[in-house]
Amino acid sequence: MILNANSVMKISPIVPVVVVDNANEALDLAKVLYEGGISVMEITLRTKAGLEAIEKIANEFPSMIVGAGTVCDIQDYRNAVNSGSKFVFSPGITMSLIQESKNQTIPFIPGVSSASEIMLAKENDLTHCKLFPASLVGGVDILKAFGGPFPGINFCPTGGVNLNNMNDFLALDNVLCVGGSWVSSSKLVKEKKFKEITKIVQESLAVVLK
Repeated sequence: MILNANSVMKISPIVPVVVVDNANEALDLAKVLYEGGISVMEITLRTKAGLEAIEKIANEFPSMIVGAGTVCDIQDYRNAVNSGSKFVFSPGITMSLIQESKNQTIPFIPGVSSASEIMLAKENDLTHCKLFPASLVGGVDILKAFGGPFPGINFCPTGGVNLNNMNDFLALDNVLCVGGSWVSSSKLVKEKKFKEITKIVQESLAVVLK
């Protein structure tokens, strides 16, 4: 299956943002997220286990569409691709990452937080962006403001998004999904409380704005 940024952001209204210290734990988490109804996850490259976790999930549980987050430079991008990532999320946008994305086949979804960054993305035919850190740069209000001058740009707000405010974001026409860590608690993973995670996922999806 060939994915583009639009199809990635439409897999699920909630994209779990995952930080892992152990690749096996990440595989277990992928299975319970999938069981709960979410078939996409972003594993951040904030820990040494990130790339190994992506590779393990890609190889052993291909039903989960796994991608890399916190992709900050060209080497991160290439490492993500080599590990089996189906997409990459970056917290920001740079010309070097944009250029690398043109050399790669997996979707690049850059992080933006200003009109100028959106214009840079648009100039380079990138129409799907991560708003990051969403709650600190204006949240719902800034996304409403961006809707006027940038009607063709779609967003995945991440950073400060949770069960209590996710529907405020999802109600916006320019938001396709939200990213968050509340459905993939590192604490619950370490404690192997996987049934609780599945329950959280199911409860979160049940209240998603239809």
